[in-house]
Amino acid sequence: MQRVIIFSGLIFFAGTMYAQDILRMEDIKPAIEKNHPALKMLDAEARSMDEAAKGVYSWMPPEVGAGFYQTPYNPQKWKYMDGQPGMGMFMISALQMFPSKKKQNAEFAYMNAQSSVEKQKKDVVVNELLYITRKNYYDWIVIEKKLKVLEENDKLLKFMMQSAEIRYKNGLGKISAYYKAKAALANVENMKLMLQNELIQKRIAINIAMNRKADELFKVDTNYTWYDFNKQMFDSVALVNRRSDIKVINRNIEVNNLERKAELAKLNPEFGIKYDHMTGWGRQPLQFSVMLMAKIPLAKWSSKMNRAKAESIVWQNEALKNQQLMIINEASGMANSSYTELELKKKQMKLYEQQILPALRRNFQTMLLGYEQNTEELFELFDSWEALNMTQLNYLDELMKGLQMQAELMKIMEIK
Repeated sequence: MQRVIIFSGLIFFAGTMYAQDILRMEDIKPAIEKNHPALKMLDAEARSMDEAAKGVYSWMPPEVGAGFYQTPYNPQKWKYMDGQPGMGMFMISALQMFPSKKKQNAEFAYMNAQSSVEKQKKDVVVNELLYITRKNYYDWIVIEKKLKVLEENDKLLKFMMQSAEIRYKNGLGKISAYYKAKAALANVENMKLMLQNELIQKRIAINIAMNRKADELFKVDTNYTWYDFNKQMFDSVALVNRRSDIKVINRNIEVNNLERKAELAKLNPEFGIKYDHMTGWGRQPLQFSVMLMAKIPLAKWSSKMNRAKAESIVWQNEALKNQQLMIINEASGMANSSYTELELKKKQMKLYEQQILPALRRNFQTMLLGYEQNTEELFELFDSWEALNMTQLNYLDELMKGLQMQAELMKIMEIK
């Protein structure tokens, strides 16, 4: 009794250990957003820019100096002589410039907005990672279906071989078809090995996208749905509203406009105050000097660089607007082309599902029934199986292409 309990416990433990969770596509997006290092990198860069922006409101450091002022080279003249105070003095000087609030506000707005570009880029990265992951996920679904077909083929071919052996021993059939079935069985085993290796590659790619261990085991949900696309989704207005790369360009244009304002704000004057304290030699009284200081960058020779930078930003934005139009036109063309091809694939697959495959299955079942009743030869049965098998695999290849087109369209439209 104790052995039975221990054995049952081991079976339960083994089953638990090897159980694999089903990972669905809707579970992948939050895992990517939370764990992928590329997104964490963009977060860190955005935080770095936000922290740098905080330093904009600092003042220029004060300038101090000390030294001789209007002091003769001849030390004898420093002394009090004949009722006349000495010449020269020792001066301590301090200068503090006050920053332009308008300039600081413009600089802060520009630097603070830079991080928004990095944050917007996260959506671009997520969309690309989801596209790659979705393609691998869809491929996995089709590979699972292919493996299921191959498992059925494995059983059918082994049945044919066993039946051929028995018939040959009883003098009821020829052995030549036996070798065709044997070669076909070896091809099935070879395909299974290749597909299983592909599954490993797909698992690694999906795990890496979620920043998990590459060999972490999971299963996929082999049910799939066709997304309901329509051509109205592919016009320029819809693309502008959906595409994150276009939003990144818009952010860059906004940031460039703020940079231009910051450059022009540098042309505003800045004021400061200078204080000098002088201790004279030879009974001279203490003296001081207070002066209002001003930087005037409006002069033509000092404003040339800032004005040139402001003008260059105007043309940078013009280039970005044309880049935006180029992306919209390219995406619209690709979306319409992929949509047309996807609709064709759906029609082709419907023909496979409703007419071609059912007819070939009925043909094979008829041949199999005839073979079991000794009215058909193994050659005819093998040929009917081969036609069905090739058509099933062709259908699954078309299904994979269709799902990949769907992944491409979802990427273009950023459907997550």
